[in-house]
Amino acid sequence: MVGFLGLIIGVIIGIVWNVNIPDQFSPYMSVAILACLDSVFGAIKGSLAKNFQPDIFISGFFGNAVLAAGLAYLGDKLGVPIYLAAVIVFGGRVFDNFAIIRRLLIEKARSRQ
Repeated sequence: MVGFLGLIIGVIIGIVWNVNIPDQFSPYMSVAILACLDSVFGAIKGSLAKNFQPDIFISGFFGNAVLAAGLAYLGDKLGVPIYLAAVIVFGGRVFDNFAIIRRLLIEKARSRQ
């Protein structure tokens, strides 16, 4: 319930408070957002599997975002698209977590019948 309330408040703040991110930061933000999505899907998976740990979620959420943005920045300075590594890893993990979430929800629905 708290998560849903936070989601609603976040959407309302996002609609009311128009934030423009400069184009030069878009590669860093996109990779950081993907890393955060990975953490959120991991938290949902952990919650459904009954092994969610808030401290692991918080540290992973911010740590992954900083690491991904740092890799994108380093790659930008070196002239090498290192951010692609973060996109591949975090994108793959999002799909893996989604598959596990789907299976857990299907198993839970089958057990109710």
